[in-house]
Amino acid sequence: MTSITTENNLPIVSYIRFDHVVVDFTIYQASARLLKKTLLHNAVGGFIRTSEQSNRVSVRALQDINLNISSGDRVALLGHNGAGKTTMLRAMAGVYSPTSGSVDVSGRRMSLFDLGLGLDADATGYENILLRGLIIGLRRADIERKVDDIVAFSGLGDFLDLPIRTYSSGMMLRLLFSIATSLEADILLMDEWLGMGDQDFIVKANRRLHDLIDRSHILVFASHEIALLEQTCNRGVILEGGRIVFDGAVKEAIALYSKQVT
Repeated sequence: MTSITTENNLPIVSYIRFDHVVVDFTIYQASARLLKKTLLHNAVGGFIRTSEQSNRVSVRALQDINLNISSGDRVALLGHNGAGKTTMLRAMAGVYSPTSGSVDVSGRRMSLFDLGLGLDADATGYENILLRGLIIGLRRADIERKVDDIVAFSGLGDFLDLPIRTYSSGMMLRLLFSIATSLEADILLMDEWLGMGDQDFIVKANRRLHDLIDRSHILVFASHEIALLEQTCNRGVILEGGRIVFDGAVKEAIALYSKQVT
């Protein structure tokens, strides 16, 4: 694990801290759709709440989460679909703000999900490298320094001069992965392992992912691939209905979760 420093050459202390974090999503006009409310109640892992004053329905996706993650932690997020894993990752990434409580993160984050956010289908591959880089927080000069590496890794060549609406899904994933993983990051946030493209690119992408994990200070990884979590992580957090029900060694977490799903 390498040490990333500030401009003054001081080491960055990386951490993620959740203090009594609650995340609610308001569903407008849901009170008049009783059938959909029933279906929603069965489909999501959080709790559905109705405000008598506003007659609005909200889903509580995270409930009173307290969590401290420090350098060296490789955290596996476990839980059924709808348990709150993706919401937690997006809160860590700064995509979602807590309804109450606080999220405090120190260190540069790399989020390997929502990779297509901010793309322009009519812009070229080169133009979208700039757009996506700006969205993930890079300065224009930093993006321009990374273009050659992104182009080489993607292997898209002259296709980068074409609008991305002409790309196949595999080509699009190549471009997005190459942009996203061009950063140096202290904190790596992943929602499932990324598999894409032909076999040669998958091998190259897996090698880069493992290298990013080795160099990051913190990994938070949500996946249903139990063997991969056990191989990659040293700590396990189980979510159920938006709450943490277990936080400990990854092998204990996997054993407990496996009993729940069998």
